[in-house]
Amino acid sequence: MHSGAPVTLRLLPAPAGTGIVFRRVDLDGFEIEAVGRNVARVSYATSLQKKGVLISTTEHLLSAFIGIGLDNAIVELDNLELPILDGSAKPFVDMVLGVGLKQQRKRRSYLKILREIEVREGNKFIAAYPATGYSVAYKINFAAPIGEQSFEIDLSRDLYRSELAAARTFGFLHEERAMKNMGLIRGASEGNVIVVTNDGIKNGPLRFPDEFVRHKVLDLIGDLALLGKQIVGRIVADRAGHAMHTALVSRLLKDRSLWEETTDPLGIQEEAS
Repeated sequence: MHSGAPVTLRLLPAPAGTGIVFRRVDLDGFEIEAVGRNVARVSYATSLQKKGVLISTTEHLLSAFIGIGLDNAIVELDNLELPILDGSAKPFVDMVLGVGLKQQRKRRSYLKILREIEVREGNKFIAAYPATGYSVAYKINFAAPIGEQSFEIDLSRDLYRSELAAARTFGFLHEERAMKNMGLIRGASEGNVIVVTNDGIKNGPLRFPDEFVRHKVLDLIGDLALLGKQIVGRIVADRAGHAMHTALVSRLLKDRSLWEETTDPLGIQEEAS
């Protein structure tokens, strides 16, 4: 999307407890774990960096993994940026489910929110609250033709594939030149981004009437995957973005009183047999 560079990506199975690990096969197999401590610059995409090695635009793939319940994988690529494909997470979801998932013997570990945390920046807002299950509510407010949109999803109900995966990234035509001058969107096209003009959508139709806010939810889920565990809690965001998403990740990881690690997301202790 941003670098315009060709890239080959391959997904490999990994042992239980590995998490998601990116491997740069063009740099002697250098590995970068998909966790909050490796977050690099975050503006128009979420990037990871370790010892000067960069992995960019990770959010769609990580979102797909959370959405379908994939906890452990090695992600090999031969360049610095993940492929954008059609601008959504659906191709990743379809490819992984096409080969299948294997249930592993180790129980999944969750990050369960114990106390609320709110992050504000002007009129932007993001928060995490204690809850059962994992739900996300998001509100956006752009100029016409997008306007105000809101969307909420309960990820505990296996709705990701049908309600979120196909929502594509979007951009404004009047920002194209400025972004390219910044070295961004060199790989953007009408095949991988919804192009918004002052008069409407240049390359419609939309996949959902509210596709814009759904994609923001998709991005948020991918960014929160950098916590390294699936969440048990309620996430609420208003006009946030990648920087605020990852700021919440950082705040949570720094304060262990806000959450606990558990293998029992519903809080029901199993009796020993």
